[in-house]
Amino acid sequence: MQLLELSIRRVRYGGRHTPPPQPETFFFLAFFFPFFLFFLSPCLLLKMRGVQIFSGNSHPGLADTICERLGTVPAKANLGKFANGETSVNIGTSVRNQDVYIIQSGSEKINDSVMELLIMISACKGGSAKSITAVMPYFPYSRQSKKKSHRGAITARMLANLLTIAGVDHVITMDLHASQMQGFFGKPVDNLFAEPFIARWIRMNVPGWKDAVVVSKNAGGTKRVTSLADTLKLNFGIVTTDRRRPKVPVNTMSDSTVFFDAVDDEPSVVKKDSQPFELHLHGSKRALATPPIPEEPEPVTPHELLRPETPPAARRPSELEAANEYTDVRVRDVITGRLVQGQLVDDDYSIKEESESGGTTPGAASSNQDTSEVIPDAMAGSMISNASSQPPDHALGGSFDAAESDDEASVCGPSDEKTITLVGEVRDRSVFIVDDMIDKSSSWIAAAETVVKRGGAGKVYCIATHGLFTEESLDQMEGCRSIDHIVVTNTFPIPPSMLRRSKKLIVIDVSSLLAESIRRHHYGESVSALFHLND
Repeated sequence: MQLLELSIRRVRYGGRHTPPPQPETFFFLAFFFPFFLFFLSPCLLLKMRGVQIFSGNSHPGLADTICERLGTVPAKANLGKFANGETSVNIGTSVRNQDVYIIQSGSEKINDSVMELLIMISACKGGSAKSITAVMPYFPYSRQSKKKSHRGAITARMLANLLTIAGVDHVITMDLHASQMQGFFGKPVDNLFAEPFIARWIRMNVPGWKDAVVVSKNAGGTKRVTSLADTLKLNFGIVTTDRRRPKVPVNTMSDSTVFFDAVDDEPSVVKKDSQPFELHLHGSKRALATPPIPEEPEPVTPHELLRPETPPAARRPSELEAANEYTDVRVRDVITGRLVQGQLVDDDYSIKEESESGGTTPGAASSNQDTSEVIPDAMAGSMISNASSQPPDHALGGSFDAAESDDEASVCGPSDEKTITLVGEVRDRSVFIVDDMIDKSSSWIAAAETVVKRGGAGKVYCIATHGLFTEESLDQMEGCRSIDHIVVTNTFPIPPSMLRRSKKLIVIDVSSLLAESIRRHHYGESVSALFHLND
């Protein structure tokens, strides 16, 4: 019997006289195994094979966070500059048959960042990389996506062509200024959205957010605002700014173009024997000239000014109902205000009083010059080029949406007065002013002061995906009492000193979304789920 037990034990334990494990062994493993995982967990992470992630100098903090979420470290690359300012790039690791991801966002030195990215793409292409993906959370020159003048350039399309020529195979970006820019590329583009992260932050950090209102500060951002409002199931409003046009009568022929040969046949206050103005442009050899000054007209009797009375036409009830269906009704909850040099002023504010008080304005120097009106000659300019006394800002290749989506408009002088209009009920409610980026502060401050001082809103949150904060825009928004919080994401690098100095600035981390996009692209998984995180 003992020999049988010994032979069974030899077979069970590989021919060795190994005793069965004791209960103390299980207790030891159960006690120290959690500590083992805690200290060695970084070494046990499943590293993505066949991937090299490079970081440019524009936003190294974001690249480190993305690599940490993917369980890897940025690949080695020596980035520098020569003495004459040229960019130098040296890839320090092998990229042959590897999926390369280059993380390079916009920065304060935007042109250096773009050139550095192009050189890194070309270097990896020359190193026989399997695929090259440019991860650009903030796409540079995104606001120049269409012509804004006759001799303007579509710079965003030019940058897309440069990336393609350099050798990029795929582009990952976030919240493009115009989603149509994806058509500039001949390669796939994943335009991710920061809206789910912004909506989650609002739900977790804004008290009483269910009664808030989402407001767009220009007409071009209404689609973005309505999308966030639908996600949160909130009401939305809009703030628009229109330039006040001076009421100047048309004095010259060059102010308008006429292509007709007769005037309207309706009754007029002009006497019947007066000759209507006729202009023949086709087949006429007579040169155009300023019309002669007419003689002093005879006094017109009051009965000549009245139109002949016509009996009311009989209408069927169905016709009356159809006419009433399209009757214009004035929209309620519309509030207007005055903007002078980007500042909201009272309705009784006078520009002349401001200039007489001794304040210096950009247009003060021109006030001392001769302001006598000079009537230009009718033949001095082309009639076609001067077809309107109010030429459009975007004469060719642009739309009014593009004009309204610009973050700022230049302030010319003290006479640059605009009318700001708020559509929507915001009284005693929190307001989320939303746009894709915060560049300058004038339009944000004007919208915030309008909803607070004119609309009676409660707290105001200025929310954007990209926080550029050029010049002193953040300090100006900090000093505005109508703005309570400024919320942006970390797609654009923000200096640590600015973060420490600001008391209203809140930065949302979106590195998890970018990391998941990289992981799904590398393993060939679908990224459509990243566009429907709110569902």
